[in-house]
Amino acid sequence: MTMKRRKFIGAALASTAVGATLGAPAIARAAASEETFNLKMTNAYPPGSPFYVQGPGSPTDFCEKVKTMSGGRMNIQHFAAGELIPAMEGFNAVAAGTVEMNAANAYFWAGKIPAAQYFTTVPFGMSTQGMNAWLYHGGGLDLWHEIYAEYGLIAFPMGNTGVQMTGWFREPLESVDDLKGLKMRIPGLAGKVYSELGVNPVLLPGGEIFPALERGVIDAAEFVGPYQDRRLGLHKAAKYYYTTGWGEPTNVTELLINKKVWDSLPADQQAIIKAAAAACVTESLSWCEAVNADAMTDLVENEGVIAQPLPGSIVSRLQEVTADTLETMAAADPLTGKVHKSFMDFRKKHASWAALSEKPFLNLF
Repeated sequence: MTMKRRKFIGAALASTAVGATLGAPAIARAAASEETFNLKMTNAYPPGSPFYVQGPGSPTDFCEKVKTMSGGRMNIQHFAAGELIPAMEGFNAVAAGTVEMNAANAYFWAGKIPAAQYFTTVPFGMSTQGMNAWLYHGGGLDLWHEIYAEYGLIAFPMGNTGVQMTGWFREPLESVDDLKGLKMRIPGLAGKVYSELGVNPVLLPGGEIFPALERGVIDAAEFVGPYQDRRLGLHKAAKYYYTTGWGEPTNVTELLINKKVWDSLPADQQAIIKAAAAACVTESLSWCEAVNADAMTDLVENEGVIAQPLPGSIVSRLQEVTADTLETMAAADPLTGKVHKSFMDFRKKHASWAALSEKPFLNLF
């Protein structure tokens, strides 16, 4: 063996030894990234609820997607409302670290954070296409994170019902005067707008809407859309179904996560959560679009429901009051004002495009 060859072999062995030494931390890091994460998710909606708990694009579907995509490294145990905490305690539970995640709608937290309502829906706001564009590419998601940072939280869209109906009324509506004195189950900003027109807004969980409407405890109710409303039996308590989706032209489901927990997750697990949540937005919306069509046909043709748009005079007045309500909210709180401006600026831009794209196409029908 020549001297040159001995030197080459020696250098190679030394290089291998050094490589093994330097590679150890990388191997350790790789092993650490294989850690299994076991998390808990609570929900604002009761067990068995389609869309809100189970079915395509639902929170339980999200948990399954995350488990599969992570190869079993992340397991999220889901608890419907009442199974671990009360329905409306998710925000506080995640902020306190009692649970790691919660599924609900951001407008449920309007009492704490008025600006949160913009991340669920805004009366006369944007379509689902516009809302998604604002959240993902118009700065909306960044603002959502900004306003939740104070509470040690982060959030992502995890579902969308699409446009929701105005709701069920025991008596027909002909003018704005018919709204005065009505007791109506209605959440969010739409409830504030209605209250300016003499309506008494009532916030009830889904399971309590039908008995309240049937007994006359309330005179009207808004829930979601034909499929979900039929499931609750609302058509058996009221026959006038107004379809103008002014109050909730879209409706975003919120995935709420404790920020410390989020920051502790490896980048690949964070990416899986974001991808699974985005997939659920698409799947849940597609499912709603599919089942609502059949449900509406059944309600009208077989259940005697009178489905129609609101009278134009009522819609015009609702638009005026909505504008005043939103401007008042925006002026009262700097953070709400910041979110309001971002939302409305993007709405104006998107509306100009929708007027050339969606509107002419829909007018063909």
